[in-house]
Amino acid sequence: MTDELYFWQRTSIGLLKGIGAATALKLNRLGLHTLQDALFHLPNRYQDRTRLHPIGSTQPFQEVLIQGTVELSDIVLRKRRSLIVQVSDGTGMIQLRFFHFSAAQKNSLKPGTLIRCFGEIRHTSLGKEMVHPEYTTLKTADAPIEQALTPIFPATDGVGQALLRKISLQVVGLIDSHPVPELIPKELRAKHHWPELGDALKFVHQPPPNVNVYSLENRTHAFQQRLAAEELLAHHLSLLKLRAAIQKTGSWPMPPSAQFQAQLLAQLPFTPTGAQSRVMREIEQDLRLDKPMLRLVQGDVGSGKTLVAAMAALQAIEAGFQVALMAPTEILAEQHYENFQEWLQPLGLKVAWLSGKLKGKKRLEQLAPIQSGEAQMVVGTHALFQEEVSFQNLALAIIDEQHRFGVHQRLALKQKGADGIRTPHQLIMTATPIPRTLAMSAYADLDTSIIDELPPGRKPVKTAVIDNARRSDVMARVANACSEGKQVYWVCTLIEESEALQCQAAEDAAKELTLALPEVKVGLVHGRMKAAEKAQVMLEFKTHKLQVLVATTVIEVGVNVPNASVMIIENPERLGLAQLHQLRGRVGRGSAESFCILLYQNPLSQQGKARLNIMRETNDGFLIAEEDLALRGPGEVLGTRQTGEIDFRIADLIRDEHLLEDCKQMAASIAHSHPDFIHPLIERWMGNKTEYGQV
Repeated sequence: MTDELYFWQRTSIGLLKGIGAATALKLNRLGLHTLQDALFHLPNRYQDRTRLHPIGSTQPFQEVLIQGTVELSDIVLRKRRSLIVQVSDGTGMIQLRFFHFSAAQKNSLKPGTLIRCFGEIRHTSLGKEMVHPEYTTLKTADAPIEQALTPIFPATDGVGQALLRKISLQVVGLIDSHPVPELIPKELRAKHHWPELGDALKFVHQPPPNVNVYSLENRTHAFQQRLAAEELLAHHLSLLKLRAAIQKTGSWPMPPSAQFQAQLLAQLPFTPTGAQSRVMREIEQDLRLDKPMLRLVQGDVGSGKTLVAAMAALQAIEAGFQVALMAPTEILAEQHYENFQEWLQPLGLKVAWLSGKLKGKKRLEQLAPIQSGEAQMVVGTHALFQEEVSFQNLALAIIDEQHRFGVHQRLALKQKGADGIRTPHQLIMTATPIPRTLAMSAYADLDTSIIDELPPGRKPVKTAVIDNARRSDVMARVANACSEGKQVYWVCTLIEESEALQCQAAEDAAKELTLALPEVKVGLVHGRMKAAEKAQVMLEFKTHKLQVLVATTVIEVGVNVPNASVMIIENPERLGLAQLHQLRGRVGRGSAESFCILLYQNPLSQQGKARLNIMRETNDGFLIAEEDLALRGPGEVLGTRQTGEIDFRIADLIRDEHLLEDCKQMAASIAHSHPDFIHPLIERWMGNKTEYGQV
């Protein structure tokens, strides 16, 4: 096996026929360096060029192979100069349109020429049309047709399908003389009745024409599932390997707090819930060990994660260490800073604050106590990672809304540990409930705690879905709520990914509300305002000087105004369900009954209606997260910066959920009985993508 493994993993792709140095460099940019990379560069879809379709029976949007005789060929000068070629096969007529063409091409397509084309059928006012089809001219009508479906591979600039198919044919042709090593033990493959790896690879590169197209397109064919299972296994093993590597570095054991935690609990006007107490005990046990804690705490909006984080921080501080808490936005970081100031100052502890907006003398005033250790607790944004920030003895990093951060930022925080050798304990918090499917795969390296209980007195928010045509009714409801002393959020969502347009929409809404409700005090917060301006408006809203706060989605996480009991979200159809749930969680924090109005824009698609109905029917964040995952996929749910983590070649977390439990058990079996398979499996499927887990 070793020789074959070496052959596939170490033979350069440049040794294949027709691959010169320049082409090899282009392929390298696509991540293709070795024969193994080429063999596991799998098609993401297929085209059927194995049978001819009569032109008369073709339908719009079909990709088909047709054959006929050129009846007319002419250059037309309309909006754009184009070559028009009319082709007939006796059952119907179709027009081929070429915007880019040469004189030689026009001459080769003269009337009477027999031609075979592949492309997508479009319907125009002039009838059926193909734009820039792939075509060949034929000498005889019975020229051979392809015997396998045509694979379409992930490609890049300078590396087209023709080149990738040429490479695919060559590497698949090598399988018989150089069998691809099986890296899943025989007994495990037999248990699941899996086909041989070589057969599965041959099939996905060159599926036969009689295959069940539905199973192929949905990747549920036995050969595809064989590969998907191995990819999920490799992914799981990579996370377990990284976890083991992190834990090998060691961390600082911290005895349970004898003083600070009790003092904090005594000053609170409430008692922690049973769920909070359970998670606090789990964290306390982790921190007592000399290996780094790697724990994800999930809790729905308002479940009390901040108190759990504070108790962990106090255990570390009492043991003589510093703690850093990092949040993704200035607003959320400031809120954490205020909470920790309020809780820790009475205990005689110093809390430092660091953000990118802090400059000059004020910045130096914060950096000095962080470096000397005088500040035991440091709260901030990604500014905590900057080079000039050095800690005296950092041993616990608390990361809020972890999926908002890039990999390298989290890695940089780890490197600021107390001695540069051991790894700080890591507590990761999220108010975005992560579906079990995603947690099992994207966070397999983390222990998970769930705060599944809301504090007593929290009432579920009532949600209504209302057409924007009834906007005046909604404004009347806002006026009514304000006259009763309540406060209101009015949220303007993202427009075409443009922050400028989003801010403009918020400004327009604020003007509209001010004109329509002159007796109501309206404030505005958006992403283009200076931090000090935002902070001032938020303070005025918190202290009830403003009754309505118009905002972009910057208020999505962490803002706490218990008196705010009405939330209006414009164009909710533009947001994911998890994000809508986060926004809705800004209300319902006090004792008053709270409402969320989803003000949608007609026409709304069937899927759009279904999504908004889910919001109306449930306040259960985990149920919403499961629906969100099914509708938008894992990359979207985790946040775009994380999509590289689960950029699978053939596996799909939702479709292949049934494989996850088996993969988890297989990973444990391989780690125990065949540890030498782990690295080759990870290299085969993930190449150099494993560094993200170093955090």
